[in-house]
Amino acid sequence: MHARRASSFGDQASAYARHRPDYPRAALEWGMSGANRPVRDVLDLAAGTGKLTEGLAALGRSVTAVEPDPGMLAELSRRLPAVPALLGKAEDIPLPDESVDAVFVGQALHWFDLAPAFAQIRRVLRPGGAVVALWNHEDESVPWVLEFARLVRTGISRGFADSEQTLRADGFGPFEQDRFAHTHRRSIDSLLATVATHSHLLIASEQDRGQLLAQARAYLETVPETGTGEFDYPLVTTVLRARRS
Repeated sequence: MHARRASSFGDQASAYARHRPDYPRAALEWGMSGANRPVRDVLDLAAGTGKLTEGLAALGRSVTAVEPDPGMLAELSRRLPAVPALLGKAEDIPLPDESVDAVFVGQALHWFDLAPAFAQIRRVLRPGGAVVALWNHEDESVPWVLEFARLVRTGISRGFADSEQTLRADGFGPFEQDRFAHTHRRSIDSLLATVATHSHLLIASEQDRGQLLAQARAYLETVPETGTGEFDYPLVTTVLRARRS
């Protein structure tokens, strides 16, 4: 099931690029500040279609993207042709030793085989460099968002950012965590399109997916904040960072 979910995105690369949210600038800057060196060269690992890549490049960093899915990588290169983009996975990163100052992982660390992945991340980081993992998730302190999230979950829904597991990695100092408020400008149609790119729905049966999305639409049509056009969908961006020791 984990492997099916991890490999489910490529056929939906265009929709993923169109509908997934970006990451708040403050979250990226906080992640970089975990490094004990100037951050100039950055690896976006498991870069997908480049949502995080674009934000890092906008901060003036030299970004290299590595992504295991050819369809996602092709969409990234179409959207960001100036960014070096390589086919590769976290457990076998196609970069030289000590070649980057920070490694960022957006919405993907939970798909990695963590021990070999962190060994590779440490290998490509320069001394004092940082690894930074980010997840966007619903702001469930907002009552209508909590109910919407409940409606679109399935029995196999699970997020690493929601886990109580303490993250540790050989060769790295302790992980620090912070959270940042974020929003995603959506309509009912585009919010449902966003949800449809989540792995638990990509691998669901057509009947189950259609039923879940229909229930979610019916609910959103009753919510004052969402029923009359575009709205800001409340998100929280959780960030974990650790320094190469």
